[in-house]
Amino acid sequence: MKLSRILAACVVVAALGVPHYLVRMDGYRGFTEPVFVDIPKGTSSLRIGEKLAEAGVLRHAFLFPLARLTKPAAKPQAGEYRFEKTATPAEVFARIARGDVYLVELRIPEGSDVFDIAEKVEAAGLGPAEEFVRVAREKEGTLFPSTYAFRRGTTHEEICRAMQSQFNRVWAELKGPAPQKKKVVTLASIVEAEAVLDEERARIAGVYLNRLAKGMRLECDPTVEYAAKLDGRWKGVIYKADLASGNAYNTYRHEGLPPGPVANPGRDSLQAALHPEETDALYFVAKGDQSGGHVFSKDYTAHQKAVAAYRRGQRNGQHDAGAPARKK
Repeated sequence: MKLSRILAACVVVAALGVPHYLVRMDGYRGFTEPVFVDIPKGTSSLRIGEKLAEAGVLRHAFLFPLARLTKPAAKPQAGEYRFEKTATPAEVFARIARGDVYLVELRIPEGSDVFDIAEKVEAAGLGPAEEFVRVAREKEGTLFPSTYAFRRGTTHEEICRAMQSQFNRVWAELKGPAPQKKKVVTLASIVEAEAVLDEERARIAGVYLNRLAKGMRLECDPTVEYAAKLDGRWKGVIYKADLASGNAYNTYRHEGLPPGPVANPGRDSLQAALHPEETDALYFVAKGDQSGGHVFSKDYTAHQKAVAAYRRGQRNGQHDAGAPARKK
């Protein structure tokens, strides 16, 4: 009788101990390179286990539902998961119960245009750059620069919707007027491309509005660069042929604002375009001291002196030789 009790106790211990070991102690990694496992909504625990076993994440399919029994209140979350390390069934289940899905980070700096964004989209593995430009081109200016996280397989349309949704939130917070939206965003995109120092953004916006009011051409280099990108001839620097281009975005040839934004502005540039500084300046050029600041002038003679000072700074090695002296 005593022996039978001992045997019964051993059976109970084994019955409890083996599952405990398998779920919490048996680390496994049946793959050499990181693997991805996609779990659609409504997938059963056994089917999840089968997917994990097929990918080499678990030793056996039944280990996933067994792990779930240890935490019956927790539920697997749908999504795609990336596995790269040895893990126990309990650790794998915990990740899936948390919904720790794999996301691709897409960081878009302020002032990026659709061509810049397209390169980052492709580098992140979210699809061809050329296809993104096709989808996003007409949305230029409203693809708000920020850091986003997308699942693999996210479409370009979905990426654009997420960025435009963020833009709409910021636009609403700034109380941007709908009737002037295109004009303001276009001006803000130019400010974003030109400004380095935050405190100069509103003044730069004021300079361009002064030029528009006087019927002067904006003569803005970022619009020339954008025109060259649209024409597929951008080489990284502005050539005389670019300044002579008949493209509607070339503000050296055409009066007024360009047909649309030339980049995607951030909050500060949108704010500057909505609330430009009152100034009598009509020109500005970069300083030659690497500060990022500009010299603002109200007449062409003073501007020419500032340009000459900038060029002297270039020759003396005080400024990045690759930066153009922009005549506005």
